[in-house]
Amino acid sequence: MAEEIAALERTGTWDLVPTSSHIRPITCKWVYKLKTPSDGSLERYKARLVARGFQQEHGHDYDETFASVAHITTVRALLAVASVREWSISQLDVKNVFLNGELREEVYMQPPPGYSVPEGMVCRLRRSLYGLKQAPRAWFQRFASVVTAAGFSAGAHDPALFVHTSSRGRTLLLLYVDDMIITGDDPQFIAFVKARLSEQFLMSDLGPLRYFLGIEVSSTHEGFYLSQEKYIQGLLDRASITDHKTEETPIELNLHLSATDGEPLDDSTRYRHIVGSLVYLGVTRPDISYSVHILSQFISAPTQLHYSHLLRVLRYLHGTMSRRLFFPRSTSLQLQAYCDATWASDFSDRRSLSAYCVFLGGSLIAWKTKKQTAVSRSSTEAELRAMALVTAEVTWLRWLLADFGVSVSIPTPLLTNSTGAISIARDPVKHELTKHIGVDAYYTRAQV
Repeated sequence: MAEEIAALERTGTWDLVPTSSHIRPITCKWVYKLKTPSDGSLERYKARLVARGFQQEHGHDYDETFASVAHITTVRALLAVASVREWSISQLDVKNVFLNGELREEVYMQPPPGYSVPEGMVCRLRRSLYGLKQAPRAWFQRFASVVTAAGFSAGAHDPALFVHTSSRGRTLLLLYVDDMIITGDDPQFIAFVKARLSEQFLMSDLGPLRYFLGIEVSSTHEGFYLSQEKYIQGLLDRASITDHKTEETPIELNLHLSATDGEPLDDSTRYRHIVGSLVYLGVTRPDISYSVHILSQFISAPTQLHYSHLLRVLRYLHGTMSRRLFFPRSTSLQLQAYCDATWASDFSDRRSLSAYCVFLGGSLIAWKTKKQTAVSRSSTEAELRAMALVTAEVTWLRWLLADFGVSVSIPTPLLTNSTGAISIARDPVKHELTKHIGVDAYYTRAQV
C-alpha cells in the first residue's frame, strides 16, 4: 500500500480540496493480488487503489470512454513477420499505467482508506485512476501523444499499432493497455524509443519477449512458439479435473445441441467461467474454436448435458496441453485463406455456420467460427457467405501487412470446396438463386 500511495503522490494524481455541497465524490477501495511470472512462482504482493467508477455519472464526471487495444490477430501477424525477418522482439511494461492519463473532467473522490487527510477534504483527481470510466482512454491518448512526438505514426488499420520508417529501416510498436512489444530492423531507433519512453513513464524493459497477455512465447532458431500450457493447467485445477482421462476430439462428430437438452444446472456460474476461459484460450488454440462457439450459445441457461460437453473440451485440452502455435522463420510472407460452412446446422433456427482460417506463409494468424445472421436457402448460399466473411478479413490483413512493410502485390488465394460459390464469386451466374444475397456476392466478386 505504501508503494502505491508513493506512486500516486509522485505522479500528482490528486489535490486535496475542501468539500462543498455541489461536490459529489465517488469512493475507492484497495484491491490486493499476487503477481506471478510465467513459471508460476510468486514475484511480489501487490496493492492497487481502485476508484469505484460505477458511481460516476455520464456527462457530469466522464464522457467518452473508448480506448484502443491491439487486435490479437495483429499480435500474431507481427510475430509471424518478425520470425521470418529475424527481428528481435522486446517487451516493455509501464508501471502504474493509468496514473499517466490526464483527466479533462472534474472528478472528486473520497480519500483512500488508511490515508490520513484533514477533515472536510476530498481528492480532486488530476490524473486518471484504475476504475475510472475514462481511465483507459486517458492513458491511451497520453501514450499516443508521446510516441507520436518521438516520430511514430498511428497505424491506419490497427489504432494500437505505431509505425516508424526511416532510411535505416522500420520499427513497429504494439500497445495492449500497459504491455507493449517493439520490433523492427532499426535497433538504433528502438534504443532511442526505449530511452524516450523511460523519460516519460516509469518503465520496465523486460528484455526479449517471453510472456505476453498470458501467452508463453519461446524463440528458437526455427521460429516462435506460442502456448498457454500454464493457463490450461490452471483452468483444469479450477474445474476440478484431477484424473488423467482425456478425449481425442473436443466435441462429438455431428453433435446437435439445443437449449432444452438436459436438466438445468443449479448454479451456472462455473459454466460461464469455464466458457470465458476457453474463449481466451482460443487465441492460441484454433482447434477448440468450433466447440467453444457451440457451447457459448448456452451460457444464459446451461444444462447438465451442456456442462458434460464442456468437460469434454477440458479433457481434450488435458491430453493436448503441450500443443503450440508455431511461426516458422523459413517461410514466405504471402497470405492464403481457407473457408467452409455448414448448412442449416442449427436445428433451432436453421442458420448456418461460417468458418475460416488465414495463413501468412506457414504461420496461422487468423481464424473464426461464426453463426450466419440470415438463413441460407442452399449450401451454396451458406458457402458464399463464408467466402464474404473471410474476404473481409483478408482485405484487412493485406492493409495491415502493408503497415508492417510487407509487400502484398500478388492476389491472395482463397480455397473453398463449393464449386457453386466459386462460380458466383467469379461471374454473375444463377441470378434467380442468388439475387437476394447480392451484397455478399458483389463484395466477394469485387475482391477477386
